[in-house]
Amino acid sequence: MAAALTKQQQTEFEAAAFRRLVEHLRERSDVENIDLMNLAGFCRNCLSNWYREAAEADGVPLSKDESREIVYGMPYDDWKNLHQNNASAEQKAAFELNKPHK
Repeated sequence: MAAALTKQQQTEFEAAAFRRLVEHLRERSDVENIDLMNLAGFCRNCLSNWYREAAEADGVPLSKDESREIVYGMPYDDWKNLHQNNASAEQKAAFELNKPHK
């Protein structure tokens, strides 16, 4: 059974886990977003969207570009130019089969 956490501890631990996830995704630039989507149902863009939505829900305006830079650690276009390859036909087909529903 999990230890009883205060709300502050829970928030701090969730924030630490989020920071570690972002760090891991930055280190694993070899893992394509489409592969993340196909296997896990989310990608770096999803994570940045969730971050932006949380900020906006708290009344803090944050642009898509700003939230992506938080997740990618650099402007999104720079990351794409450095790390993103064109998706293969197989990756695209898998995405069409498995894409998440809104």
